[in-house]
Amino acid sequence: MVDLSTSRLVSSLFEVRAWTAFDVDGQGRILAGHDELGSTQLVEIDSDGTRTPLTRLPGKCSGRYVPGRRQVVVQHDQGGDENLQLSLLDLPRSEPAGLDELTPLVRDTTAMHVLHDITGSALTYSTNRRNRVDMDVVRHDLADGTETVLYDGGGYVADVAPARDGRSVVVTRLSLQPASSALDLAGPENITAVTDPDEHALHHHVAWSADGTALVLSSNHDREFAAVRRLSLDGAEWADLVADEAHDLLCWASPDASALIVGTLADGALRLAVHNADGAHRHDLDLGATGMAEVVWSADSTQAVVTVTGPTEPGGIHLIDPADGATRRVVSSAEEMDPTTRDLLVQPTTHRVPTPDGEQIPCFVYPAAGAGDPALAGAAVLHVHGGPEAAANQIFHPVIQALAASGLTVLVPNVRGSSGYGKRWVSLDDGRLRLDSVADLAALHAWLPSQGLDPERAALWGGSYGGYMVLAGVAMQPDLWAAGVDIVGISSLVTFLENTSDYRRAYREREYGWLEHDREFLVEASPITYLDDITAPLFVIHGANDPRVPLSEAEQIKEALDGKGVPCELRVYHDEGHGLARRENKLDAYPAAIGFLHAHLTRG
Repeated sequence: MVDLSTSRLVSSLFEVRAWTAFDVDGQGRILAGHDELGSTQLVEIDSDGTRTPLTRLPGKCSGRYVPGRRQVVVQHDQGGDENLQLSLLDLPRSEPAGLDELTPLVRDTTAMHVLHDITGSALTYSTNRRNRVDMDVVRHDLADGTETVLYDGGGYVADVAPARDGRSVVVTRLSLQPASSALDLAGPENITAVTDPDEHALHHHVAWSADGTALVLSSNHDREFAAVRRLSLDGAEWADLVADEAHDLLCWASPDASALIVGTLADGALRLAVHNADGAHRHDLDLGATGMAEVVWSADSTQAVVTVTGPTEPGGIHLIDPADGATRRVVSSAEEMDPTTRDLLVQPTTHRVPTPDGEQIPCFVYPAAGAGDPALAGAAVLHVHGGPEAAANQIFHPVIQALAASGLTVLVPNVRGSSGYGKRWVSLDDGRLRLDSVADLAALHAWLPSQGLDPERAALWGGSYGGYMVLAGVAMQPDLWAAGVDIVGISSLVTFLENTSDYRRAYREREYGWLEHDREFLVEASPITYLDDITAPLFVIHGANDPRVPLSEAEQIKEALDGKGVPCELRVYHDEGHGLARRENKLDAYPAAIGFLHAHLTRG
């Protein structure tokens, strides 16, 4: 049974209105989103601050303005299935639009359609509708609906940068090397490789130079950390525009390529600055909160809108003038919070945790609230991020804050294989190194006493790959963990790879191992292989429409643990996909999961 105070605590944190910005037009109007209705819906913020709700859809959505028109392209799916559809919404509106009030642009509910770029006359999107595996890039004419395939070279398209004439695109696609991507120059009649698809290098945030003869991008080609680079279209000439020998750099180029906003990533937080097209520094940007940021430029390149999220800022939207670096905060979720809830939020401290083989695991520690249950003092939860080619960053995470506010100390590690700490670190879990990442959990457990924490009362919490780590921890280190919360996690790498969506399989195999060649190791690295060793009770959460980690991964671990008498509660949500997007489901699942941990971590 869930303690009433725990339920209220979690509810207060999940009822915080979190803002994000999707676009800004030349008049300073911002296309934003917030989740006040239970999932992210579109809201327009006018230049005078007036807020107009635009959508009321069954699930979360996002969107972009159509330049030069009072219209928005809305991107939406069905119950978290990730088969994104594209629709048109006319502005202004007096009432938010439901699904039947959207004008279909690109609709095929059996396939995904991801919007990458939009002009006043056409939009560019990627889709797997041809064979449900490979993604093509298509230009859709807004006037008559005609479509032109710009790229059909196969693979998983991560991003698309159209040339200004609209006749060609640079496609960023995942390569078959872990943590790597490749660039292709494509048009209706030809596809030319710009970078080597066999190179271990990651290229992203690709844009065209002003003269159209080169690309500007963030890349770790021949580097440990990504820099902002200029690359010739034939891939032969690389030049550093902005570099940092100790940190990854991100880059958002203005549409006319006259300016760059560069982010320096340090321990899960970004520092932003405006640079000239040649890389020369213009202005540092002061956005207040420490955390992560996402940048969107207006189509006319005169301004940019930045969303900032940090541990104590669920979502702040800032309007940026790149000419002088002036910033104006448009909205702040933190300022809109109830003061009692805001006072619950804590900032983490940053640590390096030693491992037996001489590595250092980056880790954030969120301290337990002093007002929490005294019987939980000294208990700890390791919250492991998904991915695995991802990172735990300094962002607002209501689950982490709720765990800390309830009296639990929360450790948020970036185990080996995490991004943001250089090419070597992100590669230390590839293929047959997978279990070295699992071993990092044991190193973190051994570190607990140095922080005054009780190793006998430590639990694991994670989603997706983090869910795999939860199951691997309780299965392979059964003497260390008192309980686990697994959200959309992998119980068998073999069945996961066999049953995940077709378009994702090869790009998961590149990280975990190939079914054809590495099956024996995949079995060895699967938590369900060690079923007989699991003794820790589990709380499992899964969405029935999950296209990434099928529901069967949760069902088979539940069935197996029931068969051997290990407590395992499974909650399935039939209107969710890969994780929980709807507030009503979060408020059902997370208070219960936190209450479950309290029951198993309370002293005495």
